[in-house]
Amino acid sequence: MPPIKDFASKLDEMLASLYPADKPGAAVIVAWGGKVLFRKGYGMANLELGVSIEPEMVFRLGSITKQFTAVSILMLQQQGKLDLQDDLTRFLPDYPTGGRRISVEHLLTHTSGIKSYTDMAEWLPLWRKDMSLDELIALFKDQPFDFEPGEQFCYSNSGYILLGAIIEKVSGMSYADFVQKHIFDALGMAHSSYDQTERILPGRVAGYTRGVDGYLNAPYLSMSQPYAAGALVSNVDDMARWDAALYTEELLQTDLLAKAWIPFQLHNGDPTGYGYGWATGEYEGLTFIEHGGGINGFATGGVRVPAEKVYVAVLANLDVSDPSPDMLAFKIAAMAVGHPVREPVAIQVPAEVLAGYAGVYRINAGEDRSVTFQDGRLFSQRTGGRKIEFIPVGPDEFMVKDLLDRFLFVRDPQGKVTGMTVLRRMGLPERATLTDKPLPAQRQAIALEPALLERFPGSYELAPGFALAITLEDGQLYAQAPGQEKLKLFPETPGRLFANEADLHFDFQFDPQGKVAESILTQGPRVMPLKKVG
Repeated sequence: MPPIKDFASKLDEMLASLYPADKPGAAVIVAWGGKVLFRKGYGMANLELGVSIEPEMVFRLGSITKQFTAVSILMLQQQGKLDLQDDLTRFLPDYPTGGRRISVEHLLTHTSGIKSYTDMAEWLPLWRKDMSLDELIALFKDQPFDFEPGEQFCYSNSGYILLGAIIEKVSGMSYADFVQKHIFDALGMAHSSYDQTERILPGRVAGYTRGVDGYLNAPYLSMSQPYAAGALVSNVDDMARWDAALYTEELLQTDLLAKAWIPFQLHNGDPTGYGYGWATGEYEGLTFIEHGGGINGFATGGVRVPAEKVYVAVLANLDVSDPSPDMLAFKIAAMAVGHPVREPVAIQVPAEVLAGYAGVYRINAGEDRSVTFQDGRLFSQRTGGRKIEFIPVGPDEFMVKDLLDRFLFVRDPQGKVTGMTVLRRMGLPERATLTDKPLPAQRQAIALEPALLERFPGSYELAPGFALAITLEDGQLYAQAPGQEKLKLFPETPGRLFANEADLHFDFQFDPQGKVAESILTQGPRVMPLKKVG
């Protein structure tokens, strides 16, 4: 049994509190030593019909799909049909690389520099469109590269779309058929497949998002679009079967599969913390291998601890929740191996020391991290992100609630703060240099009479089926994106609203009748037009 006494009962109590019986929920499985230790469903599979989640029910996996894509590529290498060092243009000769050498391994490890199509504003209006593979690749293939191959790590769904195309080219089968035949059927994963929305799928749970007044059915997304980056469905039983097979040679030779869990090294020697379809990191002296997923209506997490043969899968039918299923799966795995995660305990740090960390830290050409000292506390805000509080846990060391990342301030030999290093639970360390740029000026709110405030509320569509809500409650404006918490908004001008807790603002133009004629959301470097639909 796991080192923690009454593990199952304590886990059940925790999960029951996180997933109330009348709300969207999750199916959870914990396997230990090849045996199922815990398996249970929580919450509602269908709010409209009042059907509860059972553990055998089927969920969209989102980006957990990537590990199946990666293993498919390794299977083709084992068959001698490709090599990870092969150039992308061997399989897709017309792909515009600009003379760059992009290997299959670069695609697997998110180090190709190819822009992720899911980060492109042009993609958002296309969610409902069924797209061919050629159309999907055409969406991103002519975009500027984010960096030279092998120079940086940047999560790219586009890379896994191209891996799916390679699988089809090399095998002569569709991606869906290849994974079905060579993985799902081979392992007896009877509840796993490539998702097709129109298909009758026994046990399929409904996916939800949060709205202003409660839960909503998730916006429609054509499953032609996530493809080899995120279009698979499964249940917790099949996921445990999948993990058990990874300890055998049912699919791959052990030495070949092991390469999937070795963090890729950049040209400068830095390990990325990501192998082929899995992230790898250390916790309490143990290697944790994991991946999460997020897709319209669903969020997922899967964690394996090979030294203890522990596996945890959390499949949820709500796209944003706290904690996220990937973090929850990690915490459950940590419990199972006897090292439960504890929230950071703050130490006392003099106010003048905290104030000395304030400044603008440059991450890269397009992103900064601003550190501010306010009311005796230290806060950080990344370009385009939300404001988070730094909790001091050691000399020059900080943590954030519900994260295991560590934020370390760097000093020169004279003791002057010169930068910051973020040691992530998973992934490449992030380094930022203190600049002499002034901190962004605190935005000043103006007072608007009630009649002018009442012009803003409404539903603003960012993508088909995905709308932001702006509401007015007791004289206070709020913005809320599906699945996210409300943000207070304040008028900066009669046509601009801003948020203090996130790096974003809205610009509006009004027609002669005072109705919204145009609206634009700016979040960090991204500028996104909004269509008022209600």
